[in-house]
Amino acid sequence: MPALKANSGVKGIIRSTEIDTRMLGMIGALVVIWVLFHFLSGGIFLSPRNLWNLTVQTSSIAVMATGMVLVIVTRNIDLSVGSLLGFTGMAMAALQTDVLPQYLGLDNPFTWVVALILGIALGVVIGGLQGYVIAFLGVPSFIVTLGGLLVWRGGAWWLTSGRTVAPLDDTFRLMGGGAEGSLGTTWTWIIALVACVLVAASMVMARKRRTKFGFPLRPVWAELAIAVFAFVVLAGAAAVFNAYEWPSMIAARYAKAHGMTVPEGGLHIGYGVAIPVLMAIVTGIVMTFVSRRTRFGRYVFAIGGNPEAAELAGINTRWVLMKVFMLMGGLAAIAGAIATARLNAATNALGTLDELYTIAAAVIGGTSLAGGAGTIAGALIGALVMQSLQSGMVLLGVDSPLQSIVVGIVLVIAVWIDSVYRRRAA
Repeated sequence: MPALKANSGVKGIIRSTEIDTRMLGMIGALVVIWVLFHFLSGGIFLSPRNLWNLTVQTSSIAVMATGMVLVIVTRNIDLSVGSLLGFTGMAMAALQTDVLPQYLGLDNPFTWVVALILGIALGVVIGGLQGYVIAFLGVPSFIVTLGGLLVWRGGAWWLTSGRTVAPLDDTFRLMGGGAEGSLGTTWTWIIALVACVLVAASMVMARKRRTKFGFPLRPVWAELAIAVFAFVVLAGAAAVFNAYEWPSMIAARYAKAHGMTVPEGGLHIGYGVAIPVLMAIVTGIVMTFVSRRTRFGRYVFAIGGNPEAAELAGINTRWVLMKVFMLMGGLAAIAGAIATARLNAATNALGTLDELYTIAAAVIGGTSLAGGAGTIAGALIGALVMQSLQSGMVLLGVDSPLQSIVVGIVLVIAVWIDSVYRRRAA
């Protein structure tokens, strides 16, 4: 079975490992940002506490960014996702506090389930409505979703006449993280171990598929290097999550409620991976499978690469486009659940400017505004880059207007880099 041609030097190593140079550049930029903010913040940025909070804050944007990849791949845009997050979040909060208790009773264990399902269904319906207008009525997505930005932001206020809705169902709140909304040290290590096994299994299966179809194989050293890097990242992330411990007062209350004796040095309970972070990771895995391994995903990229050719090939481009926006609506609703659960309240400002961060995450992650190219993994890293910038500037005491300026500049630079990359690749 042929192996990839061995090459010397840095370019040769990258070619042998088949690493996406744009992805490598994003990871390098993320490392530089982290090291710089860690130095400027006096060693606070890379502390377990800040990294744990950073991942939780990234979760809602990361979930929406996975859907925005498919939207942009089809040469469209969705400016309404921030408002849709706020609208569906407000709807789910109102269902839990005002509507469902009348029918299910107070403290019903299924209240949060019904609210979540109805909220996601509402997001899918709204996304489908916008997708229908775009795909079947021919109105540009920029105009439709710009209108949606205004309509759903006003709708969130209209639902509750502008009041903040709180508190939320206790189980629903687990999706926002916090002490109870984390899996703890044991389960975090178990998940890390399972992830390592899955990475190894996927690499073995990929190598077998290449052998079966006669494709060139990566050198064994390259396979081992990638596997070791993945294992180190997974183990390191688990160690960081577990190093952040519950505050002593919360740990003491937990011990008292469970009849535990608090040791003399205090009770040390690690947070572990937060539930919203796990939700974002699972969403990324599912969306990667959808985009790469399903007919729908192939159709999406075909439409983005050449809409006319896709139409001539028999693809129902209008229906596929409508489904893309339905998917985007559902993901915005999931992000709305995470955001409202994290605050334990739904406010009218929820999701404001999140459309900017979501689009920026997808573009920074390598999704081309010209359509036809983009990766889910890149969007997740892009979301982490955007949130890292915001978190770092908050730690440094940078004013909000200047934060917006920096984010805007970063977005423009990302689009410029994309255009340069496409010209060189042409």
